[in-house]
Amino acid sequence: MTIQISFRALNKHSVSAFCPSHVINNAVSNIICSMCFGKRFNYDDEEFKTLLRLIVRGMKLASNSPAMLINVFPLLKYLPFGPFKEVTQAVRDVTAFLKNIIAQHRKDRDPENPRDFVDFYLNEIDHELQRNPNTSFSEDYLFYIIGDLFVAGTDTTSNTVLWSILFMAMYPDVQESVYKEISAVVGRSRPPSLKDKPQMPFTVATIMEIQRMTTVVPLAIPHMASETTDLKGYTIPKGSVVIANLWSVHRDPTMWDHPEEFNPSRFLDADRNIVKNEAFMPFGIGKRVCMGEQMAKMELFLLFSGLLQSFSFKLPEGSSVPNMDGQFGLTLSPHPFKIIALQR
Repeated sequence: MTIQISFRALNKHSVSAFCPSHVINNAVSNIICSMCFGKRFNYDDEEFKTLLRLIVRGMKLASNSPAMLINVFPLLKYLPFGPFKEVTQAVRDVTAFLKNIIAQHRKDRDPENPRDFVDFYLNEIDHELQRNPNTSFSEDYLFYIIGDLFVAGTDTTSNTVLWSILFMAMYPDVQESVYKEISAVVGRSRPPSLKDKPQMPFTVATIMEIQRMTTVVPLAIPHMASETTDLKGYTIPKGSVVIANLWSVHRDPTMWDHPEEFNPSRFLDADRNIVKNEAFMPFGIGKRVCMGEQMAKMELFLLFSGLLQSFSFKLPEGSSVPNMDGQFGLTLSPHPFKIIALQR
């Protein structure tokens, strides 16, 4: 439902060139709202606009170079000036917003009929407290989980979808091949579903190639060395922070043929089955990969296939070739661009 409403919003811009970031950000955020809070918001809803504003503000602050020093020197967050003060205030604002929603759920929740993730978690808190008064389940942890879902799930998925639209406009032959597969498997009478995914290998391979080419999280989340390790002549002491350069792995010529070329077929064998490459790791590496990997894969498939089923994307006439290098922050986002979405 949320995805279809977003497509109707895109259709309002049909024929004329527009920047799709606002519509895509709204769609992805609303999917997470539906899961966490049991409802989707109208795009003009003041509560929803406040939430999006807080998320965007927090992401911009988090990608600010001085503010990122807080990860290394946590005491900096107590400095009452500059970006450090702004980060502290942004955290307070998001905390107040989410805790208000949790409090409202606690007030009108029916334990016998949980509506969403918040209700289920509140039920679990009550059950755990009866068994163990010292349980780690608490509303504070619920707040952190919701915060992680929004911070980690909106920016990454939104940027991947935006990159997808841009790549389809840049490579119309690939776009047409994806559309033909969608038409053959799904048709036009219904939207794509996850049940269709096994029959749509080229669509899946295209999504994977976009993820490889863009690597929206170029540097994986920090890990810690659990033991002192020797790696190619270097000693990594126990307790060291280790950050994987995923962008470099995805462009490694020893692992990929012509890594700078956009070629979805690299993920398909002769029988059009998906080929797994150990160097493909858009969600991180190791045991602690992105906790939202499965949800993100579902979102990306449904959004991407739904978009290509409903629209044909092209660059405006006379526009310059888009800058495909991306803008580096917490994620690698495309530079602002305009697109024409023609309804199929």
